[in-house]
Amino acid sequence: MSDINAQFEQAQTDVQQLAERPGNLTLLRLYALFKQATEGDVHGDKPGFTDIVGKYKYDAWAALQGTAQDTARTQYVELVESLKSGAAS
Repeated sequence: MSDINAQFEQAQTDVQQLAERPGNLTLLRLYALFKQATEGDVHGDKPGFTDIVGKYKYDAWAALQGTAQDTARTQYVELVESLKSGAAS
């Protein structure tokens, strides 16, 4: 397992143990980076207007279209580290 994969797995554990729950925009960013890192580019149909949360999640993930999975893993790790240090919210 490469170093970034180990860091990514650790970040997944760390994010669940944060002292404070991140704001909604940060949660969307975490979701999108996680999906891009694990599944690649967005796929499937965009949720309809009745599924507001699903629509926002889809849009956040779609915004990362073309981002390499290792890049998304790195950005996810960096975001979790900034949340742990209190630099982001």
